[in-house]
Amino acid sequence: MASKDRQTRVLSALVALVAATLEAPPVEAGEPRFTEVSAEIGLDFVHFNGMSGELYFVEMMGQGLAVLDYDNDGDLDVYFLQGHMLGAGKTVEDAIIQPKYPEPFTDRLYRNDLATGPDGKLEARFVDVTEQIGLAAHGYGIGVASGDYDNDGFADLYLNNWGSNQMLRNNGDGTFSDTTTETGTDDPRYSASSAFLDFDRDGKLDLFVANYVNWTLANRKACTGMGGARDYCAPWAFEPVPDSLFRNRGDGRFENSTRAAGVEGEYGAGLGVVTADFNDDGWPDIYVANDASPNQLWMNQRDGTFFNDGLLAGCAVNDMGMPEGSMGVVAGDINGDGSYDLFMSHIVEETNTLYLNDGSGMFRETTRDSGLALPSFKYTGFGTALFDFDNDGWLDLFIANGAVHEIEHLARDGDIFPIHQPDTLYHALGQGRFVEVTQEAGAFVFSEVGRGVVFGDLENDGDSDLLVANNGGPARVFRNEAGNRADWLGLRFVSPPQHQPPGVKVEAVRSDGFKIWRRSGTDGSYASAGEPRVLLGLEEADGPVRLRLRWPSGRIQDFSGLPANHYITMMEEGDQQ
Repeated sequence: MASKDRQTRVLSALVALVAATLEAPPVEAGEPRFTEVSAEIGLDFVHFNGMSGELYFVEMMGQGLAVLDYDNDGDLDVYFLQGHMLGAGKTVEDAIIQPKYPEPFTDRLYRNDLATGPDGKLEARFVDVTEQIGLAAHGYGIGVASGDYDNDGFADLYLNNWGSNQMLRNNGDGTFSDTTTETGTDDPRYSASSAFLDFDRDGKLDLFVANYVNWTLANRKACTGMGGARDYCAPWAFEPVPDSLFRNRGDGRFENSTRAAGVEGEYGAGLGVVTADFNDDGWPDIYVANDASPNQLWMNQRDGTFFNDGLLAGCAVNDMGMPEGSMGVVAGDINGDGSYDLFMSHIVEETNTLYLNDGSGMFRETTRDSGLALPSFKYTGFGTALFDFDNDGWLDLFIANGAVHEIEHLARDGDIFPIHQPDTLYHALGQGRFVEVTQEAGAFVFSEVGRGVVFGDLENDGDSDLLVANNGGPARVFRNEAGNRADWLGLRFVSPPQHQPPGVKVEAVRSDGFKIWRRSGTDGSYASAGEPRVLLGLEEADGPVRLRLRWPSGRIQDFSGLPANHYITMMEEGDQQ
């Protein structure tokens, strides 16, 4: 959200806007083609936020979603977080936006029954199995993380709620069990995003939880907007709460290592979290996107502790020294130098922000030079996806937008939820440069309250589709219609006993000598868990691909002669399957 000192923030934003107008003219982009297919493929989820006109802070912050292969049948299923009615004595009849589902409200799980269509192509078809499997997730859902915490080969889920969180263990038979108490992983505060990672490299997934602010129905406040009318409060109206780090003991329980690891004393209003090896020392680090306070870069000290290097590393505040309203965050190699860069979404009039990594964990803000400043100035971004939609080897960007304060002209026209905005898509031109291609993509015509975003290859056809969780509205699925016209290679990872371990560093060399660096992991975006596989865009591959994998254990493996246009399972111990 916004800075406390609005005049300073606006001045900073105007300087950025003027500088953005001086950017070099964009190079002609590729030809993205997406189609909105949620109804067609059976993903008919509708989010309920329980708003009744009281302007409760939590109702406008929205929720994420997850893609995961919960039944291990080789295709991606989808998990949606749900809200419930807010306010003492309020019933669903008081809701401004009526719910689709009957009470008691719970999260929803959709199974992908991938099949071959009449034209011989794979088609994703989803079935709501929530009642069938007895899913019991009745909290006010905000975020979700996925990972195999017990190393049984099945992806588990951790749910961030406004209130007590939940750990859902995948039983391997299509059902989930609530193991929150058993694992010791509850956090009763307002949690937003979380991430599974193996921070001590012992082969067991640990858990980081980014917490937001101390907002309750009891301490709610009456806030006003710039025009003096009632509006949603800003985050600084409430105290931020510390994040949590849980270490996996390997016996089915976690221990709270927040203080021992050194991450308890420094915190802000955490909304996004992403993990990656930012200084290339083989150990995973943690980046936390905080709302209206400096972001944190927790560098792994390789002894069970972390050091916040955000300010010295140049990625805690923008290049004018101002903290920003960071919501969503992603990490990936944006400029093709083999190191993990950072991109995060911000509030209207702040622009989104891009930090390029020099390879040692030192960052330089390049937002204005990248072409990302001017188009984002008028939007509030939440979830974001860093993915290669046209398989040309460069990572593109998608941002789900939706305001946090009422938009004046929408409220004046009587809109029942006047904070909706259109989403945006950017095509990578290489070397850290982008151009907006939202209109060219054809499908992003909706103005909604966008929050969580993930990408994933729903049809296993070699290109990444987009899924958006809209607050108080229907989820959207945007099918990629053009990405697999180029060659590709999909990778699944198994590091016995781990299934789909996060933190595998991939270096791919195409037949033309072009190098691509990617990492495995489901974290990032806003409150969401994404594609566990790695999809490499090979453009027009003339021959086999060479790979070098660095596993979280530190082991390095080389592979050659890999054919394009297939998914391959890579084993840390043994050859590919």
